[in-house]
Amino acid sequence: MSTIQELTRALTSLSTDELQRIEQAIHDLYRDRCEHIIYDDDYGIWTEQDQNLAAAAVFKLLDKEEDLEDNANT
Repeated sequence: MSTIQELTRALTSLSTDELQRIEQAIHDLYRDRCEHIIYDDDYGIWTEQDQNLAAAAVFKLLDKEEDLEDNANT
């Protein structure tokens, strides 16, 4: 089995259509494994991990804004 790094490198050479087919296959695997899916429709899935990563990104942005405000007030 290839490593994650090898698979990631191989993805760069695929067409958009091929990437979409791989994405669909991965989504199907999530469904088959009953992963913690928050949202699932024809456009794709949104997993608990996606939600956590999005929340972390928002909190990081808010912290950065807060730091900028604190620096402006000093």
